[in-house]
Amino acid sequence: MPPVPHLATALTGPLHELESRILAAQPQIEHWFRSQWHAHATPFYGSVDLRNSGFKLAPVDMNLFPGGHNNLNPEFLPLAVQAAQSAVDKVCPEARSILLIPENHTRNTFYLQNVATLVHIFEQAGLKVRLGSLNPEIAEPTELVAANGDKLTLEPLERRGNRLVLADGFNPCVILLNNDLSGGIPDALQNLEQTLLPPLHAGWAVRRKTNHFQAYDKVCDDFAKLISIDPWTINPYFASCGGLDFHARTGEEQLAETVSQMLEKIRVKYREYGIDNDPFVIVKADAGTYGMGVMSVKSPDEVIGLNRKARNKMSVVKEGLEVSEVIVQEGVYTFETVNEAVAEPVVYMMDRYVIGGFYRVHTGRGIDENLNAPGMHFVPLSFETACLPDRKGLPDCAPNRFYAYGVISRLALLAASLELEATDPDAE
Repeated sequence: MPPVPHLATALTGPLHELESRILAAQPQIEHWFRSQWHAHATPFYGSVDLRNSGFKLAPVDMNLFPGGHNNLNPEFLPLAVQAAQSAVDKVCPEARSILLIPENHTRNTFYLQNVATLVHIFEQAGLKVRLGSLNPEIAEPTELVAANGDKLTLEPLERRGNRLVLADGFNPCVILLNNDLSGGIPDALQNLEQTLLPPLHAGWAVRRKTNHFQAYDKVCDDFAKLISIDPWTINPYFASCGGLDFHARTGEEQLAETVSQMLEKIRVKYREYGIDNDPFVIVKADAGTYGMGVMSVKSPDEVIGLNRKARNKMSVVKEGLEVSEVIVQEGVYTFETVNEAVAEPVVYMMDRYVIGGFYRVHTGRGIDENLNAPGMHFVPLSFETACLPDRKGLPDCAPNRFYAYGVISRLALLAASLELEATDPDAE
């Protein structure tokens, strides 16, 4: 079994109280989730970055096109296979095959290992899986080798009428995107007859983190009433700031004012809970992923007069997406460590089920910094008994810690469901 991470702070105070309440209310929580999933469609899959400060346990990012399935504990493959069957049954019960469209960056062999893991999960679920590429460089079937030696064949996509197919006529009813569309929505994906998952408006070409956290606000308020907690203990404050041009230094004053207001709001809560740490915020692009366009800030002065390197870092994210809007999010310290290196849990879900997770660990980053950066590595979460709680155990024993992670992550998944409903361009 992988190691159970060490929480560097004594688990007393609000988080211990939170975990205790989650355990005590487990039957009500599971019933509440079931009722929510009757009312709202579950995202096909997702991963959630959590931060655990000892006084707060909160999601800081929700990814609807998760990479990194190769970092999950292989002992829990059966969970992923069952979840995959459930997810596919909902959209196409008669499905025998699936077309998987990965990211274009085919030179990242660890990402290819993630794709190979997804292929394995769906094959185990009884589906024939083939890989179609949006990359114009893939003009014929191309064999690629993942970091662990797994071989994958990428094939060029063809549009025939309102369907996406492969050259030999492979024509499934389900197309699964593992490509977050940061570079825009290709014409080939528009107006398809086939079921496309996740939907196009989940991609970073149109999705905004502020929409997600608005939905999460509502979910948190409802959940906090259910188990009688302060929603702040599971919810980071946030604000949006637009009209920015980091190269031209346009909007700096407005950004500094937003940072100032957010820091003061956090200070009030820290005083209420007797927390001695300095508040900080994370300023990050409102669209995009891969830890790009992110800075940790403890004073509004830090966003005024950024040097050229910092402006370059903040102005463009993946696929050259220009940054004009940011989310200013309450920073949540991570006081968890693996082998004395700073760590944050990342929990993976498919359909409405937790299928595993890992710790993102970074030996070169601090407790108040973004860990999704070059130099990070991964340690699988040692989920025990399939992330079910030990209701006779202490609140912070491993099964109960990971159950609490699963609950908070599913709250973020539910928020993603509400977010996608609210932003659906075809909704009446």
